[in-house]
Amino acid sequence: MISLAGRDILHGWSKYVLTGLGLGLLIGVTLTMAGVYRGMVDDAHALLANSRADLWVVQKDTQGPYAESSSIKDDVVRSVRGMPGVAAAANVAYLTMQVQKGGRDQRVMVVGMEPGMPGAPGYLVAGRHITRSHYEAVADVKTGFALGETVRIRRHDYTVVGLTRRMVSSGGDPMLFVPMKDAQETQFLKDNDAIVNDRARTAANPAFNRPGSPGLLEAVQALQTSSRNVNAVLVQVAPGFNPEQVAGPIRRWKHLNVFTRDQMEDILVVKLIANSAKQIGMFLVILAIVSAAIVAFIIYTMTMGKLREIAVLKLIGTRDRTIAGMILQQALGLGLIGFAVGKVAATVWGPAFPKYVLLLPGDAVTGLIVTLIICALASTLAIRVALKVDPGAAIG
Repeated sequence: MISLAGRDILHGWSKYVLTGLGLGLLIGVTLTMAGVYRGMVDDAHALLANSRADLWVVQKDTQGPYAESSSIKDDVVRSVRGMPGVAAAANVAYLTMQVQKGGRDQRVMVVGMEPGMPGAPGYLVAGRHITRSHYEAVADVKTGFALGETVRIRRHDYTVVGLTRRMVSSGGDPMLFVPMKDAQETQFLKDNDAIVNDRARTAANPAFNRPGSPGLLEAVQALQTSSRNVNAVLVQVAPGFNPEQVAGPIRRWKHLNVFTRDQMEDILVVKLIANSAKQIGMFLVILAIVSAAIVAFIIYTMTMGKLREIAVLKLIGTRDRTIAGMILQQALGLGLIGFAVGKVAATVWGPAFPKYVLLLPGDAVTGLIVTLIICALASTLAIRVALKVDPGAAIG
């Protein structure tokens, strides 16, 4: 049986190998799409791990700061630090935007943080941490920024003083860390023209510019040009305390939403990327159907081209099991060639993707099993045709 399958493959090896290459590219795309989904999940886990937080304190009735917009006052952190079980707490601000470097735009997540506190980069691969209160930045290496380069964020220029690695948002955008005051100005303050217009509107409002109230107008205008908001407060729980034990009093007395790491992971993985996971799943099903159709067509064509030989085999007493096994082996061999080509292709082009592609060995094993099952099912049509061949056709 093995000799029959091997000799038949050698007889038309060019078509067989080319089909295996085409099938391999489809399998490579399938493995890559599975890797993209795994990468999205890993990005979410990396975001939570890199924050070094146990609790996320955000605006009430929101699921911020990653899934929804959240805005709280920056003085909330002082009261949170005084709650039982809080080892450390720090303000943090997140803003996904385009920054300019060398005349080109780069999409990043700008992170406002307090150096050495939760939310700040835990390690560097080059350079130093931020030491000044303004206009210094630490960038993820995925941004392509180098030490000493100048990056423009809105109206100001920032010097990259440190580089870190694998600091990304849930969407895979690399992070750019800046001092908290700079991030507040970038995210919450308006541009100069808008500030001038707001001052004119305020001055024209009799409620703010009435006789007998000196300094009222200036105080209101000063509020319009200052920002005291952040997106969240990151909390580290003291040893011996349960995160939910610390979160309960903050929810009750501070009237804020508090999420534990498990709850935030559920928001990021289950809710935030749910639609992407469904879309990737649909593409995987479509690719599986296309792969099965290609294998079925090729094996069927090869079988139809040797019906006379199959009739001769039946005439000399070859069992149907042997003939079916020959066709099945050809289909499985096609699947093995395709999987080998696809695995190599996915490994080669995976790092070139903009998003992180995580190729797990378990997914490769699952892909191999599914490929062999699809090839086996696709060969059933050709097997049925072969088994219906009349032995008399060999001498007809």
